Amino acid sequence: MQLRVDEQLSQLHLSGMKQALAQQQEQSMLYQDMSFEERLQLLLSHELVQREQRKINRLEKQARFRLSGQVEQIDYRVSRGFNKAQVRQLLEGHWLSHQQNLLLTGSAGCGKSYLACALGRYFIRQGMAVRYYRLKTLLEAMRLAQADGSYPKLLEQLNNVAILILDDWGMEMLDATERSNLLEIVDTRHGRVSTIVASQLPVDKWYGMIGEATFAEAILDRLIHRAVRVTLTGESMRKQGANLTHADQKE
Repeated sequence: MQLRVDEQLSQLHLSGMKQALAQQQEQSMLYQDMSFEERLQLLLSHELVQREQRKINRLEKQARFRLSGQVEQIDYRVSRGFNKAQVRQLLEGHWLSHQQNLLLTGSAGCGKSYLACALGRYFIRQGMAVRYYRLKTLLEAMRLAQADGSYPKLLEQLNNVAILILDDWGMEMLDATERSNLLEIVDTRHGRVSTIVASQLPVDKWYGMIGEATFAEAILDRLIHRAVRVTLTGESMRKQGANLTHADQKE
């Protein structure tokens, strides 16, 4: 018995075309003057749009952003040491195509984490894979992965994403295992893909946070060399008042 067209589309996993075909059938008067090729093009376009949206949804889920940052919602009314021109320049992505890192520093609450998540979400919409971690959480995950045998898989994931966001950098001193694991990540990604670091500590304080001269020099040489730096300023957005936008109230 021959399958109906909608059943064939389901078997082929063409849900977008199936949905668009149902719409054409329900509103047949709107499409009666179109040629077969024109109607087919509409079906194919709908399928491609749905596939692209599913890809974006999958990448966002995998990224695990802490904040719902959106570049369109950044509020520039409060001076924080960056402006629309700087953000536009970051969105152009030259730093990514040149495998540069992005270092966001500033006091607590000034918008570092929000900006990092907003940039990550923007580049997901361009089809790039992104992962967000608080540094301490990532290092703990690596320690556990070494214990249960999943370390190679985790390392491969970390090394292959286009953008790795390391938030809350420098909140605690690193121990020997953490220094070694951090160096492995930074070294493997160096010159291949980009990392965004968000930290309350000024860059010149990072050496002491890593805690051992040989590892500190190796990590910072790879991370800071040719990096783009943005220093955010001003009071915490959380103290600015309830009349500010959602974007303003997030770090």
